[in-house]
Amino acid sequence: MLTKIEKISPLSAFAINNIKSSENTSMDFLSFREKLSLANIGHPQKRKEWKAARLAIKNTLDSLSLPYPGFYKDNHGKSHAMDDSGHVSLTHHGDYAAAIFHREMSVGIDLERVRDKTVPLGPKYLDPSEMEFLGSDPFLYTLAWSVKESIYKCQGKKGISLRQNIILEPFTAHDKIIKGKIYGSDFSDHHYQVMSYSENDMILTYTVW
Repeated sequence: MLTKIEKISPLSAFAINNIKSSENTSMDFLSFREKLSLANIGHPQKRKEWKAARLAIKNTLDSLSLPYPGFYKDNHGKSHAMDDSGHVSLTHHGDYAAAIFHREMSVGIDLERVRDKTVPLGPKYLDPSEMEFLGSDPFLYTLAWSVKESIYKCQGKKGISLRQNIILEPFTAHDKIIKGKIYGSDFSDHHYQVMSYSENDMILTYTVW
């Protein structure tokens, strides 16, 4: 998967960074609070992932000509701008980190590598109705997992089950927009649309409006 920055609309953009190539990039733009958080990350790989994700969100803001305000996580693990301007979601997997920003709408983003084990693990995160149309294709199972993760991050609250509460409409490997809905919770009747993008064995998904 290539490093990229893409402006989705005048209000939104996303970016993908290679974690290894981001390792030596200056982090002077971080807020004081974020610099403290970074200093407290002892594991070298986690430091690299954290830095690459912050660089990705910096890239999205630069593409929208917006200042970097600094970000923090709430009790549910969802990231927020320190000045309450806009909405953000961060993710990392393998060699890549990604971020999405929207000035007005809540967002969710996820990166996954296609893996065969997603098929036998299907009953843990998929409804039986979903497994019917997914067959036994590892790509489709990984895509379904990623779409549900993007929806989960977008709604931003703990206690939502990927299997029980987030149900996807039938889709194929060729579909770019995948639709889903949250059922049986305080967030019931909320519909989501998720954009999918794949390259080699990597899948990127993010919520759209």
